[in-house]
Amino acid sequence: MKIWSDQETLSREEIQKLQFERLSKTLTHVYENVPHYQNKFKAAGIKPKDIRCLEDLRLLPFTTKEDLRETYPFGLFAKPKNEIVRYHASSGTTGKPTVVGYTKNDMKVWTELIARIVTMGGVTNADTAQISFGFGLFTGAFGLQQGLEEVGAGVIPMSSGNTQKQIMIMQDFQTTALIATPSYALHLAEAAAEMGIDPRKDLFLKYGLFGGEGSTEEMRAKLNEAWGIFSTENYGMSELIGPGVSGECRALKGMHICEDHFIAEIIDPETLEVLPAGSTGELVITPITKEALPLIRYRTKDITRIDYTPCDCGRTSARMAKITGRTDDMLIIGGVNVFPSQIEGVLLGIKGIGSNYQIRVLKKGYLDRIEIDVEISDHNLLDSVTFLDRLYKEIETKLHTILGIHAGIHLVDPKSLARSEGKAKRVIDLRSENL
Repeated sequence: MKIWSDQETLSREEIQKLQFERLSKTLTHVYENVPHYQNKFKAAGIKPKDIRCLEDLRLLPFTTKEDLRETYPFGLFAKPKNEIVRYHASSGTTGKPTVVGYTKNDMKVWTELIARIVTMGGVTNADTAQISFGFGLFTGAFGLQQGLEEVGAGVIPMSSGNTQKQIMIMQDFQTTALIATPSYALHLAEAAAEMGIDPRKDLFLKYGLFGGEGSTEEMRAKLNEAWGIFSTENYGMSELIGPGVSGECRALKGMHICEDHFIAEIIDPETLEVLPAGSTGELVITPITKEALPLIRYRTKDITRIDYTPCDCGRTSARMAKITGRTDDMLIIGGVNVFPSQIEGVLLGIKGIGSNYQIRVLKKGYLDRIEIDVEISDHNLLDSVTFLDRLYKEIETKLHTILGIHAGIHLVDPKSLARSEGKAKRVIDLRSENL
């Protein structure tokens, strides 16, 4: 199995030494350049010099999405705007995006990390990779493109959608690696079959590098069977760097964390205490080479565990298990982060709508979809087709503006949705019923 960088085979002692050196520089960097962090550190009664070993990292305060929201758009940046060469953003809970930035060096690091991850998945300079993520503020597409080009692979920046053309290009350009969300990859396979194309016999795919949403081993089996490929999963977040935090090698024993660039912790989400190695809990990540946005102890809200034993592939970096859930109510729909609170904020700001609604998350074929049942505030309003049509369009447009995806809207009678005496069950996730 090819390994892209010698940094992936450092001893545990070498990794920890490097991590502490880079952590120390990062803490000084944020303390001197980010007033928000300086205030947080002072409130905790701590300075960078008080962190004398990696174990002392637990003394520092956490960073959450709330910090990014409070400092929108650039309040957590540690570099001035004239040093920022790239901006990306992901969905935020209030409609304002979570903004991230990159210096030239950040871009070099990002490219290096993606090169490692695509190499783990088997991609080389002999491959042609089709990127079926959406290009835009989302970090996934651009992140994978630059790393694939670094290893010498040919890149087809297809973006998402236009499914029949995707298949045509895949066939004509002899694509060997597909970059997409798992759900869209399955949708593409189904569409190919409907076009009379056998994905296993009539196409040239060998590898699938999937991310942007969680998936199960059952999903991997379906992908491999449908395409006749070897598929791997990778992990990242816009706030941390984008894709590139970790990825699977061909041993499929967890996603290798790029530990020379990130320190990973597992905490109890209730007590916030750091858990012993091998425990399952919430993943906390501290980037230690980021210049523009070096977040300290960022709570990802993702539930996983970390294995520190060496891997059969020869890499010594720790491996994180598949994400098994989240500690908040965020939904991931086709790679897009969606919070129920975003939907509620839109609905309750529109006249003619009652206070009760229900969100259903389901699959249409292999694609995730949101359907929203919305109560009308008054029975009399149901008699006006013109009003209902205007209301429907207003809800649909405003939700798309905030979420970045289309939702199915169903206007229902007042007081027709089930009530709860306790906490309202706003979200019903039906996706697992289709697997």
